[in-house]
Amino acid sequence: MRAVVVHAWARSAAGAVVHADGGVEWRNARPVAGEDDPAAVTAALALAGADGEVVGLTLGDADPSWSLARGAARAVRVTDAPIADDEGTTAAVIAAAVRSVADVDVVVVGDSEEHAGVAAAVGAALGWPVVTGIVSAAPSGAGIEAVRPSGDVQETLLVPCPAVLGVVAEGAEARTPGMKEQLAARKRPVLTTTLAELGAPGLAAPSTVQVRGTRLPDQATTRVFEGDADETARQLVAALRAEGVL
Repeated sequence: MRAVVVHAWARSAAGAVVHADGGVEWRNARPVAGEDDPAAVTAALALAGADGEVVGLTLGDADPSWSLARGAARAVRVTDAPIADDEGTTAAVIAAAVRSVADVDVVVVGDSEEHAGVAAAVGAALGWPVVTGIVSAAPSGAGIEAVRPSGDVQETLLVPCPAVLGVVAEGAEARTPGMKEQLAARKRPVLTTTLAELGAPGLAAPSTVQVRGTRLPDQATTRVFEGDADETARQLVAALRAEGVL
């Protein structure tokens, strides 16, 4: 089975600059691996098995060696991919890159809470079935047996290939690659491509969705009542009456 694992396709919020007027500047924010990306690589490796292949896929100026150091055999990087604020544009770029990889059986995407619609939009662009919220996956005949939490139980689903899986992390990455894996990753093949070469030059245009500002959500005022039990009780009753609750 050939699995494409998508990683480092979203910008790091730590690199954003918030101006006094609430505007957000993303110029220095580069794509970084998300919290769910290690789990996505683990799932892709389990699906590919010993006889398959895992292909890393990343966007912009992200580091393709991130997936190579974790077991991917080769990587693809779309150098001019826009880091868009609408998930449809991001998904369209990912889908165009997936089409450039021959004989893909499954696309695995870290199911980020911040960008929850990307995995589903990738499946829609490719016309493939999509299952999100996956915690583990394994090959099963001509398809994939995927497990995801559903309320108080776990569902086991049989998904036909080709398919798109959104994978969530159940915990932190068990083991980060050491120097040996990182040096080996630098020797593995990386294909750099552009949107024009993928036949999707129109996706290079700026996103029509723009971040106009950011602020902390409104919060209720906290009141602290001091004194003994009787005094704090009287203060609480008075406050409730003043608010019209009593």
